[in-house]
Amino acid sequence: MTFNDPEFGEVIIRKSAWATNPKFSVSTSGKLTISGPKHTTVFLAKRWLNASRKQIREKLPLKDPATQRARDAQKKILAKKAKDYLPYRLDFWAEKYGYHYSSLRLSHANTRWGSRSSSGTISLNIGLMKVPEPLRDYVILHELAHINHMDHSAEFWAEVEEHDPHYKRHRKLLKSYSPGV
Repeated sequence: MTFNDPEFGEVIIRKSAWATNPKFSVSTSGKLTISGPKHTTVFLAKRWLNASRKQIREKLPLKDPATQRARDAQKKILAKKAKDYLPYRLDFWAEKYGYHYSSLRLSHANTRWGSRSSSGTISLNIGLMKVPEPLRDYVILHELAHINHMDHSAEFWAEVEEHDPHYKRHRKLLKSYSPGV
């Protein structure tokens, strides 16, 4: 649940069965987050926020709302590009090398380019749209190889290399980019 505040921009509300009082923090995306009891409503969250503005300004390292809005706009653009491009590219490589996966999930995680769940879902970060195509393909091939090897064993890396002979260079280059938006 979220709401917009004129000073702090988009505010995230998280509900917890264990929370008894509101707690303010900053999410990895730089947004103000209010964690409260399960019965927390937007109205209650706004009351807590208004009562704690001074302390929040003093204690929390919040980013400028204009910067946050720019990041949100960039996320929307990347999400649209990723939705148009990544499913096609994943299908291309899966078909070419005979892989089968159950579904694709697009994410905007701050630390991962991609992952594969034990249920067969492949998750790809929308931030892949910021990197050159060979690096995108490396991540896709890496995740597809996890269909046969759920670890990073020697067999896994041999399969990645079979499909991307330059994977070591691609892996190294990818480290110079950040998956976060």
